[in-house]
Order: sequence, then C-alpha cells, then structure tokens
Amino acid sequence: MPFLGQDWRSPGWRWVKTEDGWKRCEAFSPALEDGNNQLNDISHTVIITGDDENEEVYSTEDCEFAAKKRKKDHFRNNTDSQCFYREKWIYVHKESTRERHGYCTLGEAFNRLDFSSAIQDIRRFNYVVKLLQLIAKSQLTSLSGAAQKNYFNILDKIVQKVMEDQYNPRLIKDLLQDLSSTLCILIRGVGKSVLVGNINIWICRLETILLWQQQLKNLQMNKQVNNGLTLSDLPLHMLNNILYRFSDGWDIITLGQVTPTLYMLSEDRQLWKKLCQYHFAEKQFCRHLIPSEKGHIDWKLMYFALQKCYPIKEQYGDTLHFCRHCSILFWKDYHLALLLQDTGHPCTASDPNTCLMPVSPQHFIDLFKF
Repeated sequence: MPFLGQDWRSPGWRWVKTEDGWKRCEAFSPALEDGNNQLNDISHTVIITGDDENEEVYSTEDCEFAAKKRKKDHFRNNTDSQCFYREKWIYVHKESTRERHGYCTLGEAFNRLDFSSAIQDIRRFNYVVKLLQLIAKSQLTSLSGAAQKNYFNILDKIVQKVMEDQYNPRLIKDLLQDLSSTLCILIRGVGKSVLVGNINIWICRLETILLWQQQLKNLQMNKQVNNGLTLSDLPLHMLNNILYRFSDGWDIITLGQVTPTLYMLSEDRQLWKKLCQYHFAEKQFCRHLIPSEKGHIDWKLMYFALQKCYPIKEQYGDTLHFCRHCSILFWKDYHLALLLQDTGHPCTASDPNTCLMPVSPQHFIDLFKF
C-alpha cells in the first residue's frame, strides 16, 4: 500500500466543516494571503505556449505547491520566527534504547545549551570562542541548518561584544580567519562537499565575515582615564608576579608593549623558560634547543617554535562539565554550588562531585563523534 500522507510524525492538516462539506484550511499571514490570491489569479490566466503551439495551463496542484513554497520561504527568511533553547544541561545519548529513541548530535547540543548567555560571562568567553574555532575548522558541515544559523548568531554577538568593550580582539581575529578560510574552500568545492542551504547564503555569510574582519582591523582601543592607582605604580616584584601568571606568550608580549619597565620584565629568560616547562614536556623542548648569540638558550624563540609543533595547555575560567554517572552535559553555576550544594543538573549519584569532569572544547566535539 503506498504511503500517501506527508510525514507520519506531523500533526496533520486542519479541516473546517462548511455547507459543501469538509475543507482543508491553512493559517496564512496577510502578506501571504495577498501573494497567494495574486498567484491564483495568475494561474488561471497565464498560458505557456511552446514551439508546437500546444498550450499548457497551470493546474490547481501546481498553484498549491507554489503557494506552499512561498510560505516556506517567507517563514525561513523571517528572523522573528527563530527560536533557540536556553538550557543549562542536556542528556548526551549515543544510541537508541527502550526509553529513548535516537541520539544527540553536535548541532542539537550546540542549539540547546545556552551559549548566548555564556559569552556574556568573562570566565566562559574564551571557552566558547575556542569551541567555535574548532567547529569552524572541521565540523561546520556536520551542523544542521538551524545549528548553523545559531552559530552565526552567536558569532555576531561575540563580534559586537568585542567592538563594545575591546576584550581580546586577537582571539576573535584568529577565529574569523579560520572560518573564512574554511568557507572559501567549501564554496570553491560546491557540489563535492555538503553545504546545508543555498550557495548564495554562504556567499553572504562570507561577505559578513570579511566585513567583521575589517571592523576589527580598524578597531581603536579606548584610552582609559583613571586618576587613581595604575599598573605602572605597582612595585617590580608585583609586576613580575603578574607576568608569571600568564599562560599565553602573546599576552606577555602585548603587556610588555605598555611601558619600558614591563618590556624589560617580559624579556626575562627565566619567565619564558617557566612558560616552556609549563606547556611542553622536557623531551619536546630538548629536541628544539635554540641557542642565542651569547650561547644561552633563547627560551622565547623556543616557545613559539614549539607552539607550531605541539599543542599548548589550555586554561579557561569556566568550562562545560560532564557527569559520567548521568551522561549529562551542563554548565556548572558555582554560586548555586556554594550556597545550595547544587551540582547543576539532576544527578542521582550518591556523591555527584566524584562523577564530574571538565570538558575541553575538543572533548566537547569528541563526545558527538559516533
């Protein structure tokens, strides 16, 4: 028996009883109704004439199909109809069971977890940006259409935030550079790779990325006006302690450009040696010893040389957490955890804290590789 309906999971058609019997009705906006009325009028008058002088009139079914397509395009382009979840936790299921059918995908997790609010938290900002960068490099085509739309909406909020408070623009520039390179490759190879949506949509997105890059390039840092105590007023040992707290070499170089005193402290060999020992194993930097003109090891050059060969340790103020007992991925609220002993999700373990593990951006992506 052939299947004549649309999708057995859909709610079905709406029917209204009239004097002539039951008729199917659809909810249209006023703009769509006017467009459909015009389309109906045209469908009765337009005649396509071929070379063989045969006349072909649009049937009612063709008109109905065109009206459906117009309505679909209307709601697809309507930004007010976009809706995304803002959940603090999700259940990560990788296989079907009697109780639950299907599995959780990367796009679904990206849609449902509250990343829009996470970028407003300075502890989670770098974490979200790094996750977007990893998705841009390798997982962009695996996202659904809704997840891709959510991805670019969050990216838009990140760019606007950086333009307003000038927080870590270098990190966003690296993200946009990787994303534009990926899109250029995908657009050139259209037909060979899977791109969800029209190619023109992706070209518009690429143009938006180029516009963001130009805005960040022209970004001017606002000079802080403060008559109180400044960074330069601190004693040398406190400034040195601040530099030793940094885990990124570029942050040390940037801070060294502020004053001559900070530049002198940022060129300390012991500082760069500690940084190399923190990020890399002894066997790794023993293979790439770079002596200076005086015969000493240039630890600063070694750090950037090793960074190209080996991954560095990542540090984040806050990350997503995964409960091994419940298979739940969630944002942990430290304020509630301290006040109410809340784990951040409905955990059934006797000692929930022993089941929790922080999730790095790469681990987040690996959770949804099947």
